[in-house]
Amino acid sequence: MAKLTARNIHRDLGYFYVGLIISFAFSGIMMNHREMWHPEKYTVATKAIKVNIPKDQEITEKFAEDLGQQLGIEDKFRRYKVKEDKLKISFEKNDVEIDLKTGKGEIETFVKTPIISQTMKLHKNTSNWWIYYSDIFGISLITIAISGMLMITVGKNTFSKRGWKLAAAGLVIPLLVVLFV
Repeated sequence: MAKLTARNIHRDLGYFYVGLIISFAFSGIMMNHREMWHPEKYTVATKAIKVNIPKDQEITEKFAEDLGQQLGIEDKFRRYKVKEDKLKISFEKNDVEIDLKTGKGEIETFVKTPIISQTMKLHKNTSNWWIYYSDIFGISLITIAISGMLMITVGKNTFSKRGWKLAAAGLVIPLLVVLFV
């Protein structure tokens, strides 16, 4: 049996989690930029529409669901919101956006982007088993970080001589974000 050292722990946890680390990093980058583009889905068709818009107080969830049915959208209703004179309605495979002043809008039909859509589920999944697995993964990342600091024990590149400076520098940006953003 192999000796239990910081190097062995670091190596074996790194090997075990390499796929998850890459998947999380990849999907995390996608999630960071989801306001600029929709990496999870891509548009396959758009259709211009014109609808009669009721008064603001009459725009309810029921109105949004019923409007979807009137427009021929048969997939599952997800949510709606009114923002800046626009009504946005989301369905499982369609998005509807309507200008509340003119009643003109568009139905966008989309499909999930293969691989990207599935990896982004890693960040959104809330099932109990995944939460526990993610917690274990988080603890393992902490272990990988600590064992990485302890691996080099001799020479000018030890944590106590050089590593602490890099670790401190690496904390600056997250601390600035926490304190000022």
